[in-house]
Amino acid sequence: MKRLLAAMLLAGAAVPAAAAPTAIIGATILTARGETVIVGGTLVFDNGRIIAVGSQVPVPAGAAVIDGKGRILTPGIIAAASDLGIAEVTGVRETNDDSARQSAFSAALDLSTAVNPRSLHIAISRMAGVTRAAVLPDGGSSIFAGQGAVISLGVGGPTVVRARAMQYMEMGETGARIAGGSRPAAWAQLANMLAEAQRLAANPAGFARGQDSGALAKRLDMEALAHVLDGRQALFIHADRASDISEVLRLKARYPAIRPVLLGAREAWLVAGDIARAGVPVITHSLYDLPDDFESLASTRNNIGHLQAAGVIVAIGPLGGVGGTTPVNLPGYAGNAVAQASVPGGKGLTRGQALAAITANPARILGLADTGTLEVGKRADLVLWDGDPLELTSIPVAVWIDGAAQPMTSRQTELANRYKALGRTDLPLQYPR
Repeated sequence: MKRLLAAMLLAGAAVPAAAAPTAIIGATILTARGETVIVGGTLVFDNGRIIAVGSQVPVPAGAAVIDGKGRILTPGIIAAASDLGIAEVTGVRETNDDSARQSAFSAALDLSTAVNPRSLHIAISRMAGVTRAAVLPDGGSSIFAGQGAVISLGVGGPTVVRARAMQYMEMGETGARIAGGSRPAAWAQLANMLAEAQRLAANPAGFARGQDSGALAKRLDMEALAHVLDGRQALFIHADRASDISEVLRLKARYPAIRPVLLGAREAWLVAGDIARAGVPVITHSLYDLPDDFESLASTRNNIGHLQAAGVIVAIGPLGGVGGTTPVNLPGYAGNAVAQASVPGGKGLTRGQALAAITANPARILGLADTGTLEVGKRADLVLWDGDPLELTSIPVAVWIDGAAQPMTSRQTELANRYKALGRTDLPLQYPR
C-alpha cells in the first residue's frame, strides 16, 4: 500500500488525504529558514500540518511512506501578486475581472466575488508548485482599485481563504493618469479619500448618503478605506520612482496604523535604507533592468540584492513586463536573483534568500503565519521536485496543499495525452487537405 501511494503521487495521480500520517523520507529538504538544508531528511505531516522535520526523525507506525531520495522538498510557492482566477484570456475583456474602469465605485470593489475556482490557470500554476496566491485588482476609475483576496490552489477545499485581504492603489505615472494627469492630482485624490474615510469612521451618522451620486467619495468606498486606516487591511501600492516611494513612506507618519506594501518599486534600491527603517515590505521582479518609462530610469537587476542587504522584506512577484505575469515563472525569477550575485559588480540573493522570496517572505507579507516554511505546526503545503527548484529544467513531481495530494494534470496535459499518440489516419479530414 505504501509503495502504491508513492507511485500514485509521483505519477501525478490525485489521492485523498490520508487518515494516517504521511512521511517523506530521504529527500533533501529546503526549509526556507535561512540557509538550512537537511540532506537525506524526513518530513512527517498529519491532518494537514507538519508534525516532524529533520535528519533523524522516526517514521510513525502505520504512516504512509513516500521515498524522496534524489528529490528536493520545499514549501509551496506563494505568488505575492497575481491575477489567478480573475483573468482568463488577456485579449478578451469579458473574461477579465481585474479592472473596473467604468465603475462608480473603487475601494469598495471586492475581487473575491469574481474568483473562478475552475480557471484553467489555477491548475497550471498548481502543477508548477504554486500553492497559495494573492489576487490583486488592476487600476480602474480611481487610484484605489479595490480589495484583493488570498486564495488556495488546492482541489476540494475553499479557493478564497481570505476575502478583502488588502487594498490596491496605483501611484506614479499610472496613478497620475487615472487621477487627472499629474502626480499632485493623484496625491490630492488620496488625501481626499482618506480624509473622508476618517470623517465617516468618526461620525457615521453624519456622512451624507444623498451625496453619493455625484460625490468624489462614495460611502461604500470610505467604509472600505476605514480598514486601511486602522491597519486591519494592508495597502498595496504600485510605485516605481524613488521620489514616489519616498512619498509613500511619508504616509506612515500621517497615518501611523497604515500598513503599506510596495509593488514594482524599480528604483527602490535608491532609498533602500528608508524603506527598511519604515518597515515596509517590497514585492518586485528580479529581471527589471531596463527602463520601460520615465519613472524607472534607475532600474537594475541589483535592486533586490540592495533591498535584501538593507534589511527589507522582499518577495518576488510576477508583476508583468519582462517574463510575463504567470506565477509559473517564480522559481526561475528566484534563480535569476541568485545568478545576479555571481555577476561582476552584481548584488543578488543567496539560495536561501531566493527561496524565501517566493515562500516565507510572501507568507509574512500576506499574514499567512502558518505557511511559507517547513517547520513543525505549519500547514503541509509541500512541493517535491525532481531537481533544483531554482533551475528552469526542474519540475515538481508531487504537490500537497493542506496535506492533500494534488492532481498533477491541467487542460494542457489532458489535450497532450489525447492527441500525442494519434497517427495521420486518426486526424480529422480538414488536416490532410
